[in-house]
Amino acid sequence: MTTAQEGADSAAEVAAEADGRRVSDRLAAKPAARLLRTDLPGRRLPGGSPRAFDDPALQAFSDLSLGEIAERAALKRIDVVAWRDFDDPEAGGSELHAHRVLSLWSAAGLDISMRTSTVPGAPGTVRRDGYRVVRRSGRLSLFPRTMLSGALGRIGFGDGVVEIWNGMPFFSPLWSRAPRIVFLHHVHAEMWKMVLPGGLARLGFTIEHHLAPPFYRTTRIVTLSHSSKAEIVDRLGLPAGRIVVSPPGVEDHFSPGGERSVVPLVVAVGRLVPVKRFHLLIGALVRLRDRHPDLRAVIVGEGYERPALEALVARYGATDWISLPGYVPDDELVQLYRSAWVLASTSQREGWGMTVTEAGACGTPAVATRIGGHEDAVDDGVSGLLVDDADGLVASLDEVLSDEVLRHRLGHGARRRADGLTWDDTARGALAALAAEAIARR
Repeated sequence: MTTAQEGADSAAEVAAEADGRRVSDRLAAKPAARLLRTDLPGRRLPGGSPRAFDDPALQAFSDLSLGEIAERAALKRIDVVAWRDFDDPEAGGSELHAHRVLSLWSAAGLDISMRTSTVPGAPGTVRRDGYRVVRRSGRLSLFPRTMLSGALGRIGFGDGVVEIWNGMPFFSPLWSRAPRIVFLHHVHAEMWKMVLPGGLARLGFTIEHHLAPPFYRTTRIVTLSHSSKAEIVDRLGLPAGRIVVSPPGVEDHFSPGGERSVVPLVVAVGRLVPVKRFHLLIGALVRLRDRHPDLRAVIVGEGYERPALEALVARYGATDWISLPGYVPDDELVQLYRSAWVLASTSQREGWGMTVTEAGACGTPAVATRIGGHEDAVDDGVSGLLVDDADGLVASLDEVLSDEVLRHRLGHGARRRADGLTWDDTARGALAALAAEAIARR
């Protein structure tokens, strides 16, 4: 990048900072699965000690802070490439994870620059919570332009590179000259067919499953759960020894309090997109209504499937007891978690399922699909129930709604499952993975 361009970008950052704050202010109306409050400390294990790393290669960093990890590995400048930015209207758990990690890295003194796609109505360059975001490309053109920039040495020549592989990879092993890691939360698999027409879906699947994996066999992968790790090994053929598990954290404002709803209340949270399969949940709720005539349900979130889901609720004649309020303020979401009898998640793909442990921290158990990610977020039979199909969803929701003793027991288990999950540990695990790569290079 030329000196003139750097100066222009710096000026753009100053000019856009107020706009960036206004963009971030809109997050106050988004569900907490996509909301971050950086003024709150992370949850800690008893005694306040950091969680030890499961991966033997990272044990040397277990007692170190973020700053100490960076210093030991001589990490100062980090380039990050990602498909979407946290300010994007369609941002979800992956963007929350990246934002939380990068904010903590930046607070520890690292110079972080993220390259991502443009956000409608938002500035092209912004500094948010200490790290720099450069939005230069459209959703599809971002990938070839990033690879070209890497090949020309414009990115990927600092102390480290983080690639966020969210379905479509950036092929960082081909252009990165620095130590690198990849955030890969889950395999997209059949998700391609849910969001793209036939030819493009087949192309996406082929790139993810066949073309890309050989280039990443020596790359250290960071994922959220052991079940996602197993899926990555099984489906993509990447070596288990190169995959680090670093679970997502839970903010302290997700905590018990208030009172439960006087009538059965089911809450679900997530983007209104095909992979979340909210149509299955709506169908299950309708079937449950005969058994629980006072049943109420709230599905929090926004997305392009809203019209279809609203039409489905209307077709069932359920508009008076199933609501889709869109995005809700953070404090309102906390109250929904606290008042709900159960959280439901019908997703087909998750790296973890952060809404499960957010609700769990509020003492609310979950009924969730038995998929990678959920198998770690939910301790089946202890913090919630995992289900295999629509009939199982109906039966398990009915069981939790009908049995107060079971509900209380699972609620206590859900709190224990969420306890100790901190964003600081998440950030430390990811930075330790990058530090191990940097030290190995030397």
